[in-house]
Amino acid sequence: MSSISIIGVGSMASALASRALTGGNTVEIIGRNPVKAKALAATLGGATAGTVGTAPAGDIVIVVVPYASAAAVVSENGDALHGKVIVDITNPITPDFTGFVTPDGSSGAQEIANAAPAGAHVVRAFNTLPCDVLAAGSIEGRTVDVFIAGDDAQAKARVSVFIESLGMQPRDAGALPMARALENAPLLQLGLITHSVKNTNLFLGVSILS
Repeated sequence: MSSISIIGVGSMASALASRALTGGNTVEIIGRNPVKAKALAATLGGATAGTVGTAPAGDIVIVVVPYASAAAVVSENGDALHGKVIVDITNPITPDFTGFVTPDGSSGAQEIANAAPAGAHVVRAFNTLPCDVLAAGSIEGRTVDVFIAGDDAQAKARVSVFIESLGMQPRDAGALPMARALENAPLLQLGLITHSVKNTNLFLGVSILS
């Protein structure tokens, strides 16, 4: 299985770490507040707490912080991320949920890739999944699709293996610029949740007709 470092201590980090442990992966929790990181690791059982400023133990480093902090977190870790696969799950959506805070023609994942050191590979994943769906892993018996995008085939393959360990289905959407398309999906979900569905227990998936 995979060796995972999760940077973040919120509800998404907790849900992802819990599923990762259930899937047989090793999990390290890293947070700027070491007390919260240790508390989350202890709550999960089986996870360890890392230290900010030291190299993450995991081969796959998942950034689970608000987008406004994500690039800074990656930049602060610097060369410690060399050779790592960085998974970006953030959504650079404006506070009024009508657009993006990233430059035109770019995406949050691409901006994070710009902050990453040479030799690190950024993969966009999990950004279309609400926290409760991520925690459940399926809805009414249907396997959850996880869309990914990235420029390095080997990095995407490693992330795909990790996703499968969670009991979910990886769906490769292409190169990293496709992250912009994947960032539009949460805007659609927010519109559905606000205006019609009125429930966060939903996800966007693919049905392949025979």
